[in-house]
Amino acid sequence: MSASTNPSYVVEQDSSSMNKVERTTALSLSAVFAVRMLGLFMILPVFAVLGAELEFATPFLIGFAIGAYGLSQALLQIPFGRLSDRLGRKPVIVSGLILFAVGGVIAALSDSIYGVIAGRLLQGAGAIAAAVMALAADLSRDEQRSKVMASIGMSIGGAFALAMMIGPMFADWWGLSGLFWASSLLALVAISIILWATPSPTHRYVQRDAIAGKGDFKHILKHTQLWRLNTGIFALHFLLTAFFVTFPTQLVPYGISLTSSGWLYLGVMIGAVILMIPLIIWAEKKWQHRNAMLVAMGLIALLLPLLGSYNGGLAGLIIAMILFFAGFNVMEALFPSLISRLAPASAKGAALGVYSTSQFLGAAVGGPVAGFILQVSDATTVYYCISAIAVTWMV
Repeated sequence: MSASTNPSYVVEQDSSSMNKVERTTALSLSAVFAVRMLGLFMILPVFAVLGAELEFATPFLIGFAIGAYGLSQALLQIPFGRLSDRLGRKPVIVSGLILFAVGGVIAALSDSIYGVIAGRLLQGAGAIAAAVMALAADLSRDEQRSKVMASIGMSIGGAFALAMMIGPMFADWWGLSGLFWASSLLALVAISIILWATPSPTHRYVQRDAIAGKGDFKHILKHTQLWRLNTGIFALHFLLTAFFVTFPTQLVPYGISLTSSGWLYLGVMIGAVILMIPLIIWAEKKWQHRNAMLVAMGLIALLLPLLGSYNGGLAGLIIAMILFFAGFNVMEALFPSLISRLAPASAKGAALGVYSTSQFLGAAVGGPVAGFILQVSDATTVYYCISAIAVTWMV
């Protein structure tokens, strides 16, 4: 049975625009994704500095803590999605958000790096992405589903940019534990949105375009073009977490306070978005996705060694940051678009599942690898090594 026949849609059936249920779904689920990801992202720009004050902290363990959420996300997001087919979307989503909140509390109460790692793993265990996407599919008609999904995708990008600004500010006001308390509070906000603002579907469907079916993976894993994209998103998030293991400490010699660094990151993100928009428009209108991604990843590969050996003024460092995040944002925006176009219609859920798992695994591996290199060598070596990852994917 198709979701477009759901009785929730008996009103406003004009297929050219979203109806009231679909608009509410897009707004509420985008808000849920945004506040949850905000809680995950806020520690990125500060943890390399503040995490060093935790008991038993080493560069390797700091890197592992940064990416720990990705490990449990990668392992549990597909099982959570399938569980939502059996138990219902909202109960599974609320359960995942409760796990996220509890994980934040554990991390907030911990004085050691091991407690923070346990909290981050539990936060990631609330792997609700597939269940949220399936709920969005339950509540939208086929012809409007891409708009709802695009709204959710945009909210993640917005949450990342906002986290770069408010994470350092919150840390300056309330310390590292305050960030984790804030993430737990955000999870409670997300629960309230799910329970009282998000519509409930009249029926629940097996959403093959949102959740992987048991027999779909074999075909997806043999799809050459999808493999390139999956390795690409793995590399991109590997680079991101590895970058944040080393980069925040580079701002310390400039005498920038945590609050000031928040404003700096905001300016950087605005500059990066301004630069990325023309490249994305060119890629989408001219079907130049491959060339756009090569330009973006090439820019990242070039900038990382430069950042590793940079010892100039703050202005040059800011310009390098803007270019780095412009390249990252271009890649992050183009990958989902290509996945949706290349994935077989009968196995979109599996394609998205493998893609998301690759993304989270990249985040999980990048942090500890960078931390280990930093522990046995130095930051310059980290930058050169992760630059090699970018070059490898380009080749």
